[in-house]
Amino acid sequence: MEHVDVVVVGSGFGGAVTAYRLAEAGLSVVVLERGRPYAPGSFPRGPAQLGQAFWDPDEGLYGMFDVWSFRDCDSVVSSGLGGGSLIYANVLLRKDEEWFVHEEAMPGGGYESWPVGRADLDPHYDAVERMIGVSPYPLDRPAYGDTLKTLAMRDAAAELGLDWRLPPLAISFAPSPGAEPGLGLPIADPEYGSAHGVPRRTCRLCGECDIGCNDGAKNSLDHTYLAAARRGGADLRTLHEVRAIRPNVGGGYDVDYVEHMPPGPRRTGPHTISCDRLVLAAGTYGTSHLLLRNREAFPGLSETLGTRFSGNGDLLAFLLRARDRTRTRPINASRGPVITSAIRLPDGADGRGAYIEEGGYPAFVDYLVEGADLGSELGRAARFVLERLRGLLTHDTNLSAEMAGLMGRGELSGSSLPLLGMGRDVPDGELRLRDGRLDVVWNAGTSEEYFDRLRATMRRISHVLGADYADSPSWRRKRVMTVHPLGGTPMGRHSGEGVCDAYGEVFGFPGLYIADGAALPGPAGANPALTIAALADRMCTRMLENRESTARSAPVSAPVSAPVSAPVSGPVSAVDSACAPGDRTSLWFVEEMRGLLGGDFAFRLTITADDVHRFLSEPEHEARAEGWIDAAICGGRRPVARGWFNLFSPGGSPGRREMRYRLHFRDGDDRPLTLAGWKDVHHGPPTRLWLDTSTLHARLLEGHVEEGAEEAEEKVIAEGTLRILPSDLAKTLTTFRTAGPDGAAALARFCRFFLGELWEVYRPRQGS
Repeated sequence: MEHVDVVVVGSGFGGAVTAYRLAEAGLSVVVLERGRPYAPGSFPRGPAQLGQAFWDPDEGLYGMFDVWSFRDCDSVVSSGLGGGSLIYANVLLRKDEEWFVHEEAMPGGGYESWPVGRADLDPHYDAVERMIGVSPYPLDRPAYGDTLKTLAMRDAAAELGLDWRLPPLAISFAPSPGAEPGLGLPIADPEYGSAHGVPRRTCRLCGECDIGCNDGAKNSLDHTYLAAARRGGADLRTLHEVRAIRPNVGGGYDVDYVEHMPPGPRRTGPHTISCDRLVLAAGTYGTSHLLLRNREAFPGLSETLGTRFSGNGDLLAFLLRARDRTRTRPINASRGPVITSAIRLPDGADGRGAYIEEGGYPAFVDYLVEGADLGSELGRAARFVLERLRGLLTHDTNLSAEMAGLMGRGELSGSSLPLLGMGRDVPDGELRLRDGRLDVVWNAGTSEEYFDRLRATMRRISHVLGADYADSPSWRRKRVMTVHPLGGTPMGRHSGEGVCDAYGEVFGFPGLYIADGAALPGPAGANPALTIAALADRMCTRMLENRESTARSAPVSAPVSAPVSAPVSGPVSAVDSACAPGDRTSLWFVEEMRGLLGGDFAFRLTITADDVHRFLSEPEHEARAEGWIDAAICGGRRPVARGWFNLFSPGGSPGRREMRYRLHFRDGDDRPLTLAGWKDVHHGPPTRLWLDTSTLHARLLEGHVEEGAEEAEEKVIAEGTLRILPSDLAKTLTTFRTAGPDGAAALARFCRFFLGELWEVYRPRQGS
């Protein structure tokens, strides 16, 4: 099987940043991108090409636009080398500092909570902006100062007292950094070269950003991060679609993929590649769908999988037929990049914050807009017929004026403007599987106050510009159309709050990372591309800092039947020679306990023996313990940073054993704590067996305390007792799993060892 250091699934803002950072550091990186590459000049334009520009491989379609329609919302995302950067509108705004909220109550229940803040991301925002190359729209330059839609937004904001700005855009207006902007000038290649070997030109203000920039003026990821990643040695494989992922028994992960073979619905595979680290960056829908579809391969994965979905507050509206007193006000939305300016609405008494940006479109859309104005079109046709009749009577053979009148003056298209809203909607949607397909359960109900404020502000802008306000057709049915789907695998402070931590690493599965919009626990508010890229850059910094540590996954396989029991009539050897050390078979189970320790206290742990042979042969019988504790004294539910479990360790006499637990974690104030506990299993009547094996004597200690150090060095915060309930024991027995060449035999050996140890402790003895 092919093996590399890192496999990156997807080439959008998270995947491209990851590929570059890790390849530059010398790791072997393979990027698996389902879509095709698009060089400047290859983006579709004509009707026949645009009709094939959608993504549905089963129907032989391998285009950029992947359109989703769910029960409660619609969405458009991208497929291609560069991901969403191919079709986004170039805006790279930072998430507002006050929008990194912590435990902010949501109207529908629960909390929006961000485990990172603006200060954490600012250095990474800087790095991404430098790499992509951003600049505001050069409105102060002669060739750009007459962009009427930008001036209209500026004027409206000034009259209403709103915060108007020119946001950073990932567009090359100048041929090189620091040069004077100009239209259609050749762009100098960066030091890492060109991704496609095709010349690029500066922005011509054609409004085609959202359907692919055929000039190469857009600094999309294929021209920046991915080109640099390829120079650094990353292997960028297009038309490779990932279908399955799973932890590898020996550590790392296996990835199954198919290779599409256009034209036509043909593919090869599945093929498999293994890696030490797996980075999921397939977009909110792609990443969430992969984990939901492969959930059985990841036992213990956070129950928050599929939650915290939002559309980033996306709302589309239209300003129609703007007028300045008695005459039409020209806006000319088709001149310029799609977005040039933004109005910021801060959080306030009237609702959650948002941005409103003007929207442009390609010039050919003007004809569609005019064609949609049926009333005006019929009137022009009637006038044309009357003028022709008059011309026949007066022998007027010149049709120029009549033809001009039939075409119209383009008043609707020339005086109308789309408005794009986005902001802090409520992230209470859920992604789930329905008949094996991805579905979204979400509606705008709990975000009604936010959307009402956004629409009211848009109406005020339309009033200032003398325009008619119109909602998008989908909003009339209370359906949200989003191009910024977020959430599904949210980050959190522990597995009870999120699927991954603040660095994108999945709880309980070291070496598995989320690096796209799926990791966001709520809306970015602003356009999310820059925040996704900055989080990925921060993730890579942490990953490279810990580069020397081996990324090990929790070993997993398909569920095994109920634990195998074996008759035991005396002591059983701890080692069965059927499992050679070179053929690792792992075993794990889940245990829950609760009781009193400075108040109510509970934990849920996955106990993993990575090598059953070693686990049974070593005298301390040590395994890994991962999961969470939940206690008010510790600040609620907290993830276990490191944990150890010892099964039937020697207890100082032949008739005594100990089951020891040691968990390192941090409380809600980020102070290090240790839970140290032991079950005292000692000789006595068989009636003691349940009491001894279900009772954990525990102490809560300050600091991360190693075995045997607490008495001399640390302070005991609390002492108490935790117990496993019969109902929890029944659940534990259903969680036993194995992975490796002889799972059933390993489980049988484990059960024989367990029962043999109990026999050794509680068997009848002479004189007892």
